[in-house]
Amino acid sequence: MPNPLTIQLNGQHRALEALPSPSPLSLVISALELKSDRIAVELNGAIISRGTWLDTEVTTGAHLEIVHFVGGGLQQANLSRR
Repeated sequence: MPNPLTIQLNGQHRALEALPSPSPLSLVISALELKSDRIAVELNGAIISRGTWLDTEVTTGAHLEIVHFVGGGLQQANLSRR
């Protein structure tokens, strides 16, 4: 592949050898092995809605910020005084 996709992912340089530049954001998410229903994506400073991932092209040099949603939380403490 003559031009593999290279990006900045959460501040780290990343080469995606299996993908050409440009590639749809949906394929980039798949290549990164991320669960698409648990992340939010910012591409070059703009938040990209999930419905447009297939039509959004990622080119070499792009800056991606990806955050994961994590479930859970603190168990409720028993604060009643006896």
